Amino acid sequence: MPSLHTGVPRQHADIVREVVSSPKSATRAGFAASWRRSMIHHRIDPETGGRNERLTQAEMRERRERAELMMRIASPVLDRLSRAAGDAGCTVLLSDAGGLVLDERLRDADKDDFHSSNLAPGSDWSEGVEGTNGIGTCVAEARPVTVWRDQHFRTRNTVLTCMGSPIFGAQGDLAGVIDVSSARSDMTEGYARLVALTVQDAAHRIEADLFRASYDGARILSTGSGETGAQGVMLLALDRDDLVVGATRAARRHLGIEAGQIGQLPASDLLEHGIRNGLEEAQRAEMARALARNGGNVSAAARDLGIGRATFYRKAKSLNLGV
Repeated sequence: MPSLHTGVPRQHADIVREVVSSPKSATRAGFAASWRRSMIHHRIDPETGGRNERLTQAEMRERRERAELMMRIASPVLDRLSRAAGDAGCTVLLSDAGGLVLDERLRDADKDDFHSSNLAPGSDWSEGVEGTNGIGTCVAEARPVTVWRDQHFRTRNTVLTCMGSPIFGAQGDLAGVIDVSSARSDMTEGYARLVALTVQDAAHRIEADLFRASYDGARILSTGSGETGAQGVMLLALDRDDLVVGATRAARRHLGIEAGQIGQLPASDLLEHGIRNGLEEAQRAEMARALARNGGNVSAAARDLGIGRATFYRKAKSLNLGV
């Protein structure tokens, strides 16, 4: 972000202080709200270097155990992302919902550079510790963020460009953040935008797999044309009676599902509120696949879906699926 005034370039910390203290200047900085939280609420000085403390092995083991399912599901996604990002000199990080880095993927040649900036497992990158950054601000605002060099709060972090995206758990709560960070001075804004989209896609993949794993045995339906969209992962989990026993955060928001309705809401109620075609097509396709897998045997297809034979026939009739 350029200086707020033309002329001689000013120190980053001076710009941060002016933005925080001046409502007029704040309108010109996209991260003014985060800077205010960092300085006023968390009482961080942008000129200080921050702590390079990391959790002990025992403390890390405890934090990783809490996030074991997410870490296991995320591991192959991090591997794939690192194969592309690593060649560009980036580090791929996974944090928990508190902003603590749990896992990383990076080239050995880049390890010293990133670890000297405290971008390493066991380090706390919450806004309360590091101020505005790709992990902490993503946690604080529960949305994807790209923090470009001097959009960071601390002066020492202005060498970094960080692209973070939230991962939401099966109950709609924040589970963690996936982040790609670069310390390269030749990082372009266009490339950063491309990386940010890739990070969001990776977060959506982890979220969808985390939802499926959390509702193993339930029927999983997409509420749109695909599993993800601009609003995020749109999935429902239905039991054998077609009650909605789970919904992703995006599905809850899109369909207006309240927490108290989970386990009590028939899918048919949602069909009456604007998504009939989407859910019907998903159900029809799922039943058709079950029939195909079982050579047209209705009883076997019903068993695959965890419903009774009579229920299968009833649904097939309502969906105009010839059996």
